[in-house]
Amino acid sequence: MEATILTILALLFVAFVALGVYATVKVTKAAKRGVDRTLDQARRTVEDTTLRAKSFGQAGAAGELARLRLSLRTSMRATQEALQAGVGQDASLKESLDLFNRLSGYGLELDADLKRLEREPDRAWVAGQLPELTARTERITSSADALRRAARDRAVRFAEDDLSTLSAQIDVEAGALRHWADPEPAPGATTAGAEERGRPAGATGRATDAGPGPRSEPSAITGPDPRLTAYPWEKSARPETTT
Repeated sequence: MEATILTILALLFVAFVALGVYATVKVTKAAKRGVDRTLDQARRTVEDTTLRAKSFGQAGAAGELARLRLSLRTSMRATQEALQAGVGQDASLKESLDLFNRLSGYGLELDADLKRLEREPDRAWVAGQLPELTARTERITSSADALRRAARDRAVRFAEDDLSTLSAQIDVEAGALRHWADPEPAPGATTAGAEERGRPAGATGRATDAGPGPRSEPSAITGPDPRLTAYPWEKSARPETTT
């Protein structure tokens, strides 16, 4: 009996230790991913700032290379963020995201070439390569911009369709809420109502004989029996005494 209890306690201790190790590993990995994202974002911000400063502050091939890199990075990043944000709401954007991932391979290759040429000492040779590099950059950025704008136009169109449907439903609901409003009277009902209001009081719809006739004597009117009309909780009236 004691051995069984010790075995159960040992198993529980091992399970708690394993759970603690697993939780520690998960937390450590999550913290590492957060730190990596922060470092990547900081590095991109520094690189973009440096490229922007070079594109404005340097002339010639160096400034043109910085401008091409900045244009490429800005376009690709904006398209990636737009597609990743929209694919959760529109599943049809998954194919567009796959195409963008293929395009990103060419973008990364071009960015590496441009970065390598920044360290090239022969500026004359670099200047000769600029037309071809500019054409490659424009092709890639144009494709990325086309994907981003198409995704944006699609989202705007769906929002407009949803708004139109919602407006129609609201109009129907507003009409249903005004059910107390009197409907428009039919053309014949107005004339009939006017004729009815023009009749003298007490007139009936039955036709009467035209012309005067002998008047009959009014029939005798017998008053109601007070014994029949008295309420059950009233006392009966006492007879009057005669003198």
